[in-house]
Amino acid sequence: MDAKVDIKQYMTDVGQRARAAARVLARANTAAKDAALMAMASQIEQSKDTLLAANAEDMQAGRELGLDAALLDRLELTPDRVAAMAEGLRQIAALADPVGAITDMNFRPSGIQVGRMRVPLGVVGIIYESRPNVTADAAGLCLKSGNAAILRGGSEALHSNQAVAACIRAGLGEAGLPDDAVQVIEVTDRAAVGELITMQQYVDVIVPRGGKGLIERVSAEARVPVIKHLHGVCHVYIDADADPEKAVDVAFNAKTQRYGTCNTMETLLVDGPIATEVLPKLEQRYRHANVELRGCAQTKKILADVKPATEEDWDTEYLAPVLSIRIVDGLDAALDHLHAHSSGHTDAIVTENFSRARRFLAEVDSSSVMVNASTRFADGFEYGLGAEIGISTDKIHARGPVGLEGLTSQKYVVIGDGHIRK
Repeated sequence: MDAKVDIKQYMTDVGQRARAAARVLARANTAAKDAALMAMASQIEQSKDTLLAANAEDMQAGRELGLDAALLDRLELTPDRVAAMAEGLRQIAALADPVGAITDMNFRPSGIQVGRMRVPLGVVGIIYESRPNVTADAAGLCLKSGNAAILRGGSEALHSNQAVAACIRAGLGEAGLPDDAVQVIEVTDRAAVGELITMQQYVDVIVPRGGKGLIERVSAEARVPVIKHLHGVCHVYIDADADPEKAVDVAFNAKTQRYGTCNTMETLLVDGPIATEVLPKLEQRYRHANVELRGCAQTKKILADVKPATEEDWDTEYLAPVLSIRIVDGLDAALDHLHAHSSGHTDAIVTENFSRARRFLAEVDSSSVMVNASTRFADGFEYGLGAEIGISTDKIHARGPVGLEGLTSQKYVVIGDGHIRK
């Protein structure tokens, strides 16, 4: 799009069209929404070569700009990731439609019935970096939950996002739903973000997905409610009563399955009595995977070649093959570390001790808390949400992976038969 475009007017037009489309979607039936989702999935599969070609253009530009490995990993589309986008849309179509569900309907002493109905939020603005799959995931979740979506991807993924957007528009058209139900911003000017997060008359909620800088900016400047998580400093704690084989497998997977994601383990906590058994085995596997290890003083007594960890390491989201390791004196010490350093995203314990597992679940204040499972499962797709629009570490409205229900609200409904208040 022409760089001379009037950003304020452009974004106002987008907002007005989104608000009008939201009214149509709010009354759209489940069959129409599911038909659009299925058509979008088919369009993505049929356009695989086009999507990969557009992504290759973005990847080449990204390399020339010097994007780091984590960003390039998020940016890349592969045949498997294209297939996963389509499968995600089909899974969303298979989920129950939350819109219109009425719960907690009860008679009051006056004779009226009072309940709550689940309704769309309205217009959802999503601001994200790198990952072109977010374009499909966000569009699908917003559509199924009856919301119009305004999607603003990063300039590094412009060609990929526009290619995915073409599939989305085609799917909406096949189902007879308005094209404006999902709009992908075509300008790369950062001023578009500033407009989007302050358009209270047109946008009901903002979801930022990206680096710490983006989320800090959105949180500071937004006049629209924000669903967010700032960063993901995730932990695995290996308890003294852990099964060593499980512990090694979980800790290895949590770090190495993918490096550039917010649910990747960044700090490994190990109870002292089991450290000499599991750490040498883990070191061997991590070294083979070229993971740089940084350890506390006790860790270095067991693994002499690890680099010394600093206080800064305990608060760092590496998004890279780097891991900090701390040996702790039991569950209480692990909980103290988490209280001081966890970002509230995802933390896991590996243990065969039921009582300690229950304590960990109860006392760790994160959006996802796990027992004997990799932190990499903290994901909407893995949770059965079909996909996720983001992960929230806030405690109001939505927490954890935000799927369909997190994109709706509730209103009270009252049914009477000519009742008047006395």
